[in-house]
Amino acid sequence: MPAKSSAKKSAAKKSTSLYVDGFVIPVPRSKLARYKEMARLGSEVWRDHGALSYHECVADDVPVGKWTSFPRAVKLKEDEVVIFAWITYASRKDRDRINKAVMADKRMHEFMKPGEVVFDGKRLIFGGFMEMVGW
Repeated sequence: MPAKSSAKKSAAKKSTSLYVDGFVIPVPRSKLARYKEMARLGSEVWRDHGALSYHECVADDVPVGKWTSFPRAVKLKEDEVVIFAWITYASRKDRDRINKAVMADKRMHEFMKPGEVVFDGKRLIFGGFMEMVGW
């Protein structure tokens, strides 16, 4: 019987217990630079409190679908772009603890003041997901 390659062994041992927060966010193009500042700080703050990874992506190849799509989901306006973001945690329990700490972290307060929020929170889509398959 042939030996498994190290890559196959690693994949076989991979746990699928990660917890993921996912976000779809409409951001005005005129505020994209400010949003990027917030995202960079968010990455630092979430990781400082224990998140495993933090990702923020700007739409590049995201067509408007006939019935459903990212732009339709957030009622994207002509002057906006879709951000797709996700944060990973070891577990939902860790996610809940980390998010509580992040919301209390004074570094994030600058971006939570009235007039400083750079996206329409009413059209933000978010949710927590248990990883089903991962690599």
